[in-house]
Amino acid sequence: MASTFSSSSSTSLSPTFSINNNNNNYKLLGSCPSQLSFFRSSTNRFPLNVKLSVSTRSRINASITTNTKTIRNAAVEPTTSSTKPRILVSEKLGEAGLNLLRTFGEVDCSYDLSPDQLCSKISQCDALIVRSGTKVTRDVFESSKGRLKVVGRAGVGIDNVDLQAATEFGCLVVNAPTANTIAAAEHGIALLTSMARNVAQADASIKSGKWQRNKYVGVSLVGKTLAVMGFGKVGSEVARRAKGLGMTVIAHDPYAPADRARAAGVDLVSFDQAITTANFISLHMPLTPTTSKIFNDATFSKMKPGVRIINVARGGVIDEDALVRALDNGVVAQAALDVFTKEPPPSDSRLVQHEKVTVTPHLGASTKEAQEGVAVEIAEAVVGALSGELSATAVNAPMVPAEVLSELAPYVLLAEKLGRLGVQLVAGGSGINSVKVVYRSARDPDDLDTRLLRAMITKGIIEPISSSFVNLVNADFTAKQRGLRISEERVVVDSSPAHPIESIQVQLSNVNSRFASGLSEDGNISIEGKVKYGIPHLTQVGSFSVDVSLEGNVILCRQVDQPGMIGKVGNILAERNVNVSFMSVGRTVKRTEAIMAIGVDEKPDKDALKDIGEVPAIEEFVFLEL
Repeated sequence: MASTFSSSSSTSLSPTFSINNNNNNYKLLGSCPSQLSFFRSSTNRFPLNVKLSVSTRSRINASITTNTKTIRNAAVEPTTSSTKPRILVSEKLGEAGLNLLRTFGEVDCSYDLSPDQLCSKISQCDALIVRSGTKVTRDVFESSKGRLKVVGRAGVGIDNVDLQAATEFGCLVVNAPTANTIAAAEHGIALLTSMARNVAQADASIKSGKWQRNKYVGVSLVGKTLAVMGFGKVGSEVARRAKGLGMTVIAHDPYAPADRARAAGVDLVSFDQAITTANFISLHMPLTPTTSKIFNDATFSKMKPGVRIINVARGGVIDEDALVRALDNGVVAQAALDVFTKEPPPSDSRLVQHEKVTVTPHLGASTKEAQEGVAVEIAEAVVGALSGELSATAVNAPMVPAEVLSELAPYVLLAEKLGRLGVQLVAGGSGINSVKVVYRSARDPDDLDTRLLRAMITKGIIEPISSSFVNLVNADFTAKQRGLRISEERVVVDSSPAHPIESIQVQLSNVNSRFASGLSEDGNISIEGKVKYGIPHLTQVGSFSVDVSLEGNVILCRQVDQPGMIGKVGNILAERNVNVSFMSVGRTVKRTEAIMAIGVDEKPDKDALKDIGEVPAIEEFVFLEL
């Protein structure tokens, strides 16, 4: 079955496309032919071949070879009399944002919908805008029957949107990550100052008929040290304002460039240095597997007695039971919290009811200005997406043709894992601002599309230490926002052009390494990998050649090159029931020094890692999670 595909507009900026498939007439939702491959590439379930030709009048013709099911499941719908897209707004949005949406489409403001009601309405909608209350589940995408093209989250977090389902159903997800930055920073400062002077407690005391001046003596901020944990948009704004209050500000962020911190008059320090020296600690880190409950009994035990903690980021970064214990024993003098692990928290929560705790109901972004800003930002992103533009705030659905995705699939995985390995080799506090990627390939540069690989390296570097979602659409934007410069070099090698890439090398410049052997001769962290039998392999660490499958986690050991080392480390892991999937030893000169790379299925416990480090011939080692 063949179909014809043509443009109905003479302008090259925003043509309308239609598909005539025998007796069925379809309309493509988008403004450019690449929109079709964009939505088709998000799920590799249907083959699609498109041939395009462009005339001098900017009319675009294409023939599509596929089957009826493919056409009906593509990002198209039967042509209707209405030319305006229908946009469902399921939670309250600022009027400025609604007005912008109304100039573009038909807006349906239906609040407080039940899951069944949302699923019932969604099949008639091209876009959905939510805040944090609406759960956009797989059922929603299934109920949309392919019509839903974009979901807009009015805010930063997208925990309430099933990204995997959105991608599978060809739906773009965008958010509004910048508009509430100042509001969140101001709320952090408000909690800092009100906590220091017991404003909330004193207010409640007076309103209950008491006058307790001696009970609510506060502490001064001038000359005190504030540790900003997470030096991103909000954290850096909090730091600026705290400097204006006369505080000494330090920060911990494994990613933030040191020069940007210095420009703000802030010293980047290690996590332990930050928590052990600060009088006040303000949390601005994302909630990731790495940061979940990072403030726990062990963390609190390292802090200065009398430390005060502010959290306007994510509730889950604090072990709330451990914080109650720290408040009771006096290690933490006070806490001011805007976010909680469960929201709203239980009414009988010991933490919420604690007399040393000031609480607010997640008000970080709750200013009139921020709400209007978020409304406009998300409206612009949704309108842009429906117009076929690439949104810088997109969090899913890379725009890559299916055939390119298929060919690069194993290299995509390799690229992300090299990025993850690289960022874990960086010592805390040094930051990353310069990355060089070297591709070795027999192909002509014009025949090698590396955008997706670069995006996946960026993803591997940023996502383990951030709440950002990185893909082809937003990779360059995200890297730029974080001061990360990524350059690419292509080296032509004599190998089979049937394979797109011989190897990928990632170099991190001007950073300190947790594993000295990972440094190349020019002082950069350098790791290299190849795809063998369809599986990513690590093949080079610094100047040492290794060969280890990247299917699990990796242990790297620098050791004296002598007999029995493999057995010693293997026995330690075997005793802890840690399965070794791959092992490789690379050396520079016989019987001098070697690197042992070990692939393991499980994460070794602390005792196992301690025992490995105590093997006399092992000079250094590092455990890397993939």
